[in-house]
Amino acid sequence: IAAGGDGTCSEIVNGIAKANDNDGSIVFGVLPLGSANDLADNLGLPKDLSAAAQVIANGQVQMMDLCRVNDRFFDNNAAIGLEPYITLIQQRITRLKGSFRYLTATLMGVRDKPQWEMDLEWEGGEYSGPITLVTVGNSPRTGGIFYMTPHANPFDGLLTFVYGFMPTRRKILSLLPRTLKPDEGSYVEHPSIHEVTSPWLRVRSVQPTPAHADGEIISKEIHDLEYQVIPNCLPILMDGNPFSA
Repeated sequence: IAAGGDGTCSEIVNGIAKANDNDGSIVFGVLPLGSANDLADNLGLPKDLSAAAQVIANGQVQMMDLCRVNDRFFDNNAAIGLEPYITLIQQRITRLKGSFRYLTATLMGVRDKPQWEMDLEWEGGEYSGPITLVTVGNSPRTGGIFYMTPHANPFDGLLTFVYGFMPTRRKILSLLPRTLKPDEGSYVEHPSIHEVTSPWLRVRSVQPTPAHADGEIISKEIHDLEYQVIPNCLPILMDGNPFSA
């Protein structure tokens, strides 16, 4: 049972995934006690602790996909480029708290206008060229409010990833508000942004890029990453499946 936020869930999921070795012997339950609780909200789990405990007690198990980047599992989201770049800035800001801290880090990151030259390869496609962000989702929402992969589904046996190049600060700032929209008007509708589904993704970055998995920095400078989905490998206690409609 993970009694905590998304970081706690991610650490426990990594332990379960390595211990289970896909045999399903360890079942996962969530008591959402974090600030964002993205995993719980994406799965339709109640925020009320009494109700969440009842879901666990009822014992209805769904088999959820997990994803892996290199040797790290993640249950919700991973990214390279702008997202972890902003996370690293946020970690250096100690005088501010909460959303104002994140907003300040975001504006500082946009000011820097970082970009990378990358080669991306996935099942049935490839891209080589300038990149501002690559975000890989098992679920739609991350960071409490951002729908970085709005059509991701943790039960479809696929990664959903988004990549794009935004050449100017104005373009980045114009698209940021659209990351808050899960459906119509999402930033993935913009011509410079591409949303793709595939069971795997390989990335080679010419310049070193930071990388995170479930919000935790896994490398400040990395060139080669391989993402893959592991279908139906996490037994999780839920009250129905919001993705089955």
